[in-house]
Amino acid sequence: MGLFGKDNTKSPKDMVNEWNHKLRKEGYVLERQIKAIQREEEKTKRQLKDSAKKGERGACSILAKEIVHSRKAVNRLYASKAQLNSVSMQMKNQLATLRIAGALEKSTDVMKSMQALVKVPDIQKTMMEMSKEMMKAGIIEEMLEDTMEGLDDSEEMEEAAQEEIDKVLFDLTAGELGKAPTAVTDTLPAQQEPQGATAAAASDDEAEDLMAKLEALRS
Repeated sequence: MGLFGKDNTKSPKDMVNEWNHKLRKEGYVLERQIKAIQREEEKTKRQLKDSAKKGERGACSILAKEIVHSRKAVNRLYASKAQLNSVSMQMKNQLATLRIAGALEKSTDVMKSMQALVKVPDIQKTMMEMSKEMMKAGIIEEMLEDTMEGLDDSEEMEEAAQEEIDKVLFDLTAGELGKAPTAVTDTLPAQQEPQGATAAAASDDEAEDLMAKLEALRS
């Protein structure tokens, strides 16, 4: 048994290059998935606008919720792409280390990224295999069993925040449905304005009293 299991023909350099190749391929997988979701989102937007013209408020709310879920899914996929890029950069560092020290080094950064990537359904199988190879190579430690599990179904079924749904409805129906995002100034207590006016009036009275006292001293 060699360092990488039964296959004794692969050197550490070959293995790192192979990982980088796989990382690029999985990046393309995520990119295709992102574009597919975005295409479906555009269709949903058109359906929502049509439903709004027909006055179908219930359908509009359902479609707005789908759009919110789509955007969250795209954000998760972009985060996963960033993790893939991070591992790829670390692999390049490993090649540099290999040339200098003659051996691969353990990396907590790669460990953290791989723990996140094995949870992504679209690339889970490849990431699990790669994690096992990296463990054998000594780059990462053995990960906990639950990190090898996919995303919890409850995450996909999570209720979209009503504020986000309202914002989508407002944006796509030109304000006819939903609510506009709350302005920053709306968060300020309303009573602050009269309090400020009262304080200003009190300050003016004090200034007048002071001027009167100065005039009295001069006379």
